[in-house]
Amino acid sequence: MRVARTARRLGVHVIAVYSEADAGAMHVEYADEAVCIGPEAASESYLNIDAVIEAAKATKADAIHPGYGFLSENARFAEACSAAGITFIGPSAEAMRSMGDKATSKSVMEAAKVPLVPGYHGDDQTVETLARAAEEIGYPVLIKASAGGGGRGMRIVEKDGDFLDALESARREAMGAFGDDRVLIEKYLTTPRHIEVQVFGDNHGNAIHLFERDCSLQRRYQKVVEEAPAPGMHEERRAEIGNAAVAAAMAIDYSGAGTVEFIVDATDAGANGPFYFMEMNTRLQVEHPVTEYVTGLDLVEWQLQVANGNPLPLAQEEIALNGHAIEARLYAEDPARDFLPAPGRVIAFEMPNESADVRVDTGVRSGDDIAVAYDPMIAKVIAHGPDRDAAIAALDDALADLVCAGPTTNQAFLRRAITHPEFVAAALDTGFIGRNEKSLIDDREETLRPALIAASADVLRSRHDDAAKLAARGSEPGSPCSVPDAWRANMESREVFVFANGDVEMSVVVAHRGDGIYLELPDGSTARLPQDSPAGWKVYRSTNTQFAVFAGTQVRLDRVVALEQAAAQSGATGNLNAPMPGKIVSVTVSVGDKVTKGQTLLVLEAMKMEHAIKAPADGVIAEVFHKDGTQVEDGVELLRLEPLED
Repeated sequence: MRVARTARRLGVHVIAVYSEADAGAMHVEYADEAVCIGPEAASESYLNIDAVIEAAKATKADAIHPGYGFLSENARFAEACSAAGITFIGPSAEAMRSMGDKATSKSVMEAAKVPLVPGYHGDDQTVETLARAAEEIGYPVLIKASAGGGGRGMRIVEKDGDFLDALESARREAMGAFGDDRVLIEKYLTTPRHIEVQVFGDNHGNAIHLFERDCSLQRRYQKVVEEAPAPGMHEERRAEIGNAAVAAAMAIDYSGAGTVEFIVDATDAGANGPFYFMEMNTRLQVEHPVTEYVTGLDLVEWQLQVANGNPLPLAQEEIALNGHAIEARLYAEDPARDFLPAPGRVIAFEMPNESADVRVDTGVRSGDDIAVAYDPMIAKVIAHGPDRDAAIAALDDALADLVCAGPTTNQAFLRRAITHPEFVAAALDTGFIGRNEKSLIDDREETLRPALIAASADVLRSRHDDAAKLAARGSEPGSPCSVPDAWRANMESREVFVFANGDVEMSVVVAHRGDGIYLELPDGSTARLPQDSPAGWKVYRSTNTQFAVFAGTQVRLDRVVALEQAAAQSGATGNLNAPMPGKIVSVTVSVGDKVTKGQTLLVLEAMKMEHAIKAPADGVIAEVFHKDGTQVEDGVELLRLEPLED
């Protein structure tokens, strides 16, 4: 989506490729045309070089932008594009190969006099040689897979007695992930900062840098928050590290956008400590928007210009820093469970108020699924300000305003991270998250009470609205019998709502009294509606699951009701949803059919039992979304019912 927006602004015809799983994705709809290249499995679609090339040929494409992942750093793909007469928007295959292998890249950088972390990058991969190298370097050391990235095949070894087991484990993981078990050994820095430099080259012998980014906030060796420029870095060091990055690019005749990553020993001098080459990413990085904000440049536009044979638009001295920018990556993951991916359906996705200083890059909309097969990133939220404090405040506001109801996300975690005293003080290193993890994880107990109040109020409001709609179509619309308040003669009416939060079930007693509605909550407290409704909380619903959302915090509450009641309530507003995962064994109606209340519309089979989805009221079938034999997930919309016209 991000690449396509710039391309369309420049008048370039945009062609999307997609897997069968992404047929309804935002980028497919946004593009001028789109081609399906295979099934959900990435190996059969997005990583299938032949399928991508055939799609380009079929649509007479002039060029291919590989995006940020999948084939973006694949030298064979760049060669396949060239062989097909298609421009690959990226560096040469030779440049990719020289930087794609960590050991080779270290040798190239050593020759270019780019500082390297003390280590062993040799071809002798015997256990004896590697163990001896680790001892000479001095513990702690870092074992890294030569061919890989993303933290795979990487192990920290604190003492010599742990080396052999760690080496075996790293090699095994590297072979499984990359088909290559070669490793290198480096000195492990105990207070490292991850600082990278954006570089750009063209095909006319020019190369420049666009300043640095600090990407030290990481979990599982993967970035979570990035910012530009690196806080605390002096101008002298900025020029020094920038020149080293340009030297790295010039050493391989680099063309296009790339990132030279450095590890900085921040023990004594923070961002100005000794820096060492780590690796080069031969593509546009996910975090490029922060560089765009502080330079005022569109890096995708630069990529297209360079790929089109033009020289770089600006010289080094023409590029200046402006303010500070920070990016936070919104992931479908659970910080409380060691950041495990948490795929699921996005029930509601609402953007914060965007402005010149707030931007959201996403390919997700309400109703989209975060699939198990792909990366769990949902969006990138980026903010810019005249200084770092202003950028932090703007990003925090944007994260508070953004709504992503449905999958578990790291949204509240991100807010806590960027407002943490250490982060605000720029006391950064790659151990920040691990060191502060406990204080960064949501305190779910403190959010449960307002979430239960908001969810209970939502049930009552929704039930009242649905009853009013049904009464309006009945013969006695003003009848008090139409009011769903559990009324009893000569006594206070009471009912119980049962909610589940994870494995814990909680009951909320709803008392309907003459002076209002009172909730008796699991913690023993009482709340009166609407007076005690928690301010700012919104509730989003998918069948019997409610997502109570407030300022980036989300609480999932599953309403525990009888299955028949679930089916009736799911259709009360016109949309009939699956109350559970199952297989559709029979659809008994068609679009346009008039149906009566209680009529069976569809039969769902789950857990060896059949369940009839029945019409909650008289109406007309407006849409049927699935056919016999379809396997559906919990909450999936099955049919849409419209009221009969008078």
